[in-house]
Amino acid sequence: MPKRGYHHGNLRQALVEAALSLIEAKGPTGFTLSEAAKTAGVTPAAVYRHFEGREDLIAEAARQGYEIFADLMQFAFDKGQPSALASFEATGRAYLAFARKYPGHYIAMFESGISVNRTPELAAVATRARGVMEHAAAELSKHIPPEKRPPASMFSAHIWAMSHGVVELYARNSPGTQSPFAPEDLLESGIGVYLRGLGLIAPDQ
Repeated sequence: MPKRGYHHGNLRQALVEAALSLIEAKGPTGFTLSEAAKTAGVTPAAVYRHFEGREDLIAEAARQGYEIFADLMQFAFDKGQPSALASFEATGRAYLAFARKYPGHYIAMFESGISVNRTPELAAVATRARGVMEHAAAELSKHIPPEKRPPASMFSAHIWAMSHGVVELYARNSPGTQSPFAPEDLLESGIGVYLRGLGLIAPDQ
């Protein structure tokens, strides 16, 4: 690949794209900045015009991932309206869909060890993404008597954890963790059990 030099107009984004491909292939700690530069077709020195180190590069990949993730979650929520139940269930499915479609971003966000508080921009967009699911939980919680209503943040955290667990164990081809059920079915049935426990959907007859 020919060198594009220091004046490549979209060098910063080219480096992010290179990092994402390397993250997918080698994991978040399996590549160097030099490899990212080579993949992007620039000199290693050019990287430092935009990023102080590999963690800064991964943090930017994570930030962009959260932007996509938040938009996807919001789209899922809106598509389920005006049903609070449909909107809530859609956000859970959107989590799984995101992990499958954007594995490099997903790894940068959740498996790289990069804190969401590393930069104000990353923290803000991560908060926006969580806020969509919390809003969905809050809307659905209105159908629970106040004295039995869990905090929306706890409600959404439970579903987030369930979604994350299904992704990690069964949707990312982890060795030795094959399930006899599709990840989508596992997540849908798990959410169903949870919502039945809260009295939000009718029990099975």
